Amino acid sequence: MVENKKQTGKIVDSTSIMSKYAVYSDEKIDSKIPEGPVAEKWTNFKAHQKLVNPANKRHLDVIVVGTGLAGASAASTLGEMGFNVLNFCIQDSPRRAHSIAAQGGINAAKNYQNDGDSVYRLFYDTVKGGDFRSREANVYRLAEVSNNIIDQCVAQGVPFAREYGGLLANRSFGGAQVSRTFYAKGQTGQQLLLGAYSSLNRQIKKGTVKSFVRREMLDLVVVDGRARGIIVRNLITGELERYAAHAVVVATGGYGRVFFLSTNAMGCNGSVAVQCYKHGAYLSNLCFTQIHPTCIPQHGENQSKLTLMSESLRNDGRIWVPKKKEDAEAIRAGKLRPTDIAEENRDYYLERRYPAFGNLCPRDIASRAAKERCDAGFGVGTGNAVYLDFSDAINRLGKDVIEARYGNLFQMYEMITNDNPYETPMMIFPASHYPMGGIWVDYELQTSVKGLFAIGEANFSDHGGNRLGASALMQGLADGYFVLPFTMQNYLSDQIKVKHPETDAPEFVEAEKKVRARINRLMNIKGKRSADSIHKELGLIMWNLVGMGRTAESLIQAIDQIDALKKEFDKNLFIPGEADTLNVELEKALRLEDFFTIGRLMAIDALHRNESCGAHFREEYQTADGEAQRRDDEYMYVSCWKYAGEDEKPILLKEPLKYEAIQVQTRNYKS
Repeated sequence: MVENKKQTGKIVDSTSIMSKYAVYSDEKIDSKIPEGPVAEKWTNFKAHQKLVNPANKRHLDVIVVGTGLAGASAASTLGEMGFNVLNFCIQDSPRRAHSIAAQGGINAAKNYQNDGDSVYRLFYDTVKGGDFRSREANVYRLAEVSNNIIDQCVAQGVPFAREYGGLLANRSFGGAQVSRTFYAKGQTGQQLLLGAYSSLNRQIKKGTVKSFVRREMLDLVVVDGRARGIIVRNLITGELERYAAHAVVVATGGYGRVFFLSTNAMGCNGSVAVQCYKHGAYLSNLCFTQIHPTCIPQHGENQSKLTLMSESLRNDGRIWVPKKKEDAEAIRAGKLRPTDIAEENRDYYLERRYPAFGNLCPRDIASRAAKERCDAGFGVGTGNAVYLDFSDAINRLGKDVIEARYGNLFQMYEMITNDNPYETPMMIFPASHYPMGGIWVDYELQTSVKGLFAIGEANFSDHGGNRLGASALMQGLADGYFVLPFTMQNYLSDQIKVKHPETDAPEFVEAEKKVRARINRLMNIKGKRSADSIHKELGLIMWNLVGMGRTAESLIQAIDQIDALKKEFDKNLFIPGEADTLNVELEKALRLEDFFTIGRLMAIDALHRNESCGAHFREEYQTADGEAQRRDDEYMYVSCWKYAGEDEKPILLKEPLKYEAIQVQTRNYKS
């Protein structure tokens, strides 16, 4: 990965140049947040929501696109309630969803250690970790239902780690001073997904859920202003298929692959979000894209993804670089090993800069701190790495304890790097990971398109400017098990009177025709470049100009370069084979075309936000000691982007953020 070098220059307020790229609107946004104190909102909502009786549920169809933690939990729960659910995934099995790759854990405010945790504390840490750019009511609800998730998963047989007496074990994660993260070694996502998958299979057996594998959603169908179905491509046969329902739920994950090299699998994409955007759903907070601090650095030009090392490792690992540049240079030249560096010559820079949180400061802060050290010439490896050292923990606790906690992660690291982390510190460096932005949803998880819902990583709602570690699994399962099933009923209660949509309706015919025309257009370019080669180029633009550090200048460059590369894509793309059969290259091309839309909108969103906040770091806006400088007086809102047409400027709508239960202040992880 090309290093994102520090940009310098005077402070630029990009407001005056935004008219070139976007249109501002005063249109009001209704987020449907219930009245009353934040701790009572969800209880009151559930007490007064509309319901669907059991006999009527049998006559209502719901499409759920995605089978990760959010999608599988939503589909299984809606099936359990009695709705007819159509569940789609692009893999050959729901258990191949990317949730399976999550490692470190899932948060919940159980307070087993009696160390001061509570629902309010989890709520506060999450809002603070998100740098006060998340919706208060949604986050409180997330914290409120978190405890139910653990009980649900234990009942499903998820093998969470346990203490000697049989009680569930937990550990701490970045951005918290309590232990609230439940885990199953370094394979928590896998075990949680298997639990959700078993629930899903139960409903498939009962017949309430129909599973459609190796299908990719390529368009949304809107009838009379409501989401009524989808167009999918059968990835085996190449056929286009139509499916109709009373409501559509999108649970397709995030758009981190816009950087090409990321911790996400090759198949992860943002296409469904883009298709929803083109039908009137807002895309929100796109500039807040998380860079994960503990990834194995890039080791070759032909690499397709980066490997994540769980944040849980920061519980026992200490992050450092050499204090002396000459030592760092000697390590890079292969003349010294990290074990040759004496303790007094090591800079434990997170412990030095953030003594209260140390190695467990939030991801955005840890990532920028690593970048700063590497930019200053103290990096190791090829210059783009820092050390994560377990020697202190091994000496204190013994190798057996560390092996029990992280053994599978250590094995994976050794297999990739041929270095034994029990003896030599791991080398890590930040990489693109989890986008906090996504499809805008209201309190009921409904988008600006009626009948279209977005859950899990696909929506923007809970993480603000930065996601705390172990909160992704929490949000996915909270949305799927404990939020959507309630809010969905509120929407569907009056839909029983509506005639069931038919797939031969004009809207479905037109949508399929549009998708087919798009595929034919891409197939007929017949240029000389593969989708991957163009995607890599887009990834470099995004990383270098819209990465950990941005400036107004770099963002303008990014938009121009993305536009130029899109023209190259339109005239020089080459897709081998045929469209009406298995064609992986066509799949990549379709997703890449949508990444151009996302990448450009990310840069525009970052350009309009003249502040540094969470994972959005505008280098013009930083304090004297290099910390993010928020501008709450001007940017205390959710940026919502509305589609205006293919060649038209996107429209910016603003949802103001109001904090009633929390006092907004500058984030402090130093004391």
